Order: sequence, then structure tokens, then C-alpha cells
Amino acid sequence: MDEIIQGIAIYALPVIFAITMHEAAHGYIAKHFGDFTAFNEGRISLNPIRHIDLIGTILVPLTLFVLSKMTVGAGFLFGWAKPVPVNFSNLRQPKRDMLWVAAAGPGANLLMAIFWALMIKIAIAMPESSFARPLALMGIAGIEINVILMVLNLLPLPPLDGGRMAISLLPHRIAYPFSRIEPYGFIILLGLLFSGVLGAVIGPVITWAKIIIVSIFGLYI
Repeated sequence: MDEIIQGIAIYALPVIFAITMHEAAHGYIAKHFGDFTAFNEGRISLNPIRHIDLIGTILVPLTLFVLSKMTVGAGFLFGWAKPVPVNFSNLRQPKRDMLWVAAAGPGANLLMAIFWALMIKIAIAMPESSFARPLALMGIAGIEINVILMVLNLLPLPPLDGGRMAISLLPHRIAYPFSRIEPYGFIILLGLLFSGVLGAVIGPVITWAKIIIVSIFGLYI
């Protein structure tokens, strides 16, 4: 039980900020390209409370984490925040600008993964501090959850960010029928997750992404 409580304390901030800043980034870039929907609803904010979804941001990741600890498995953290409202028709060039709005979320996760790698580097530089070990463990968790969210959201499956990016890049005659997958995208994603296909596809990508990020700072985790 102590291990579970310690794990929750370590993962709480990285998980909450990874999910909420992902959403805030969408709203910020949408505003940049002409859609003020998220801005008008106060969703372009670094305050996690504005983005937290009780089920997706807290209960689901917490349940998956506890179950993974109880079964002594590596587990797969999964969650979501309240989606930031984006009216793509308000964008100056909707099809083109959709690409950048969608890419903002994974881009934010990449920057946060790099930030947490820097935190590990700082922790290593002050070994005598009582904060060094907790900061290093939180950094490891931050890299893990942000890389997972980045890679997962880059899957070319609407409504994931990768799916919207694909719609933006595909010719109109292909983009429209492809976009009609969106109502079933979450069901497809869950099917891939529970069948093990999702882990087999993105697992190696996640591993290599983490290796590249930590190697930039000369870390070995």
C-alpha cells in the first residue's frame, strides 16, 4: 500500500499537467489562427482546474495505476482532460490551420518531456538535497506520461490529434470520408488497447522516444 501511495504522489503532478497543458496548447494555437472559442470560455489557461475531467484526468489514470501495481505489471497509463472547444470553421484557413491546432497538443507533451528530463538533470546535480530523489522520480514519471500521450495522440485515428493532422494533409476527396470515422474512433482505440495491438504498435516508438529525450541530457533511466 505504501508503494501505491508513493507512486500516486510521484505521478500526480506529471499526469495532471501533461493532460491539461496538452489541451491548453490546442486552445492557444486555435486563438493564434483565428478561433477565439477556447479563449472566450477561459480554457487557454495553465490552471489545471479549468481542464480536469473527474473521470478522465483522475479516476481512470488512478485506477489503471493502482491495478498495474497490484498485478505487478508495467501497466499503461491512459487518460484525458475536458476537450478544449475548437470551431474549425473560425480558423482563417480551416483545413490548413487544423494541422497546427492538432499538432499543438503532442508538441506540448514533447516540450514537457524535455522539461522533466531537465528536472532529472537538476536533481542529479544536487545529490545532497532531500528534494533530489523525489524530483528525479517525478522527472522519470513526467517523461513517461508525456511521451505516451504524445505518441498515442499522433496515431492517425480521428478524433486523436494524428487523425486531425491526417485530415488536414489528405486531399479533400479522401479527407472527408476519412473524417467520418471520428464518431467511432474512441471505440476503435479501446479495442486496440484491450486487444494488445495498441501496445505492440506504439510500445517501441515510446521506448525510442524516451531514449532520444534522455540521451539529449546524457541521462540513463
